[in-house]
Amino acid sequence: MNEHERLKEHLYELGIRYAEKKGYRLNPDKEIVDTVIDGLAENKEEYGKRYCPCRIIKGDEEEDKKIICPCIYLKEEIENDGMCHCELFFKKDKAE
Repeated sequence: MNEHERLKEHLYELGIRYAEKKGYRLNPDKEIVDTVIDGLAENKEEYGKRYCPCRIIKGDEEEDKKIICPCIYLKEEIENDGMCHCELFFKKDKAE
């Protein structure tokens, strides 16, 4: 396993723990989860931060810290849309 794959595995585990802690769940579509996690890993490797791959990095440290996953928009997006913009985190169904 190469370094990128290890980082992806680590970020996936962080995502699972965060989702469980906050009462969310990861997207059941494994392909989407893999794509988002891959983007997070690439941003971590390139910029040193877990910037959401679905957001634009502006180069302004104060603005960009808002989009470090889990970003500041996550809670509101899940409340309004049932998922975050990246489609990584979803609202848990009542049955779950």
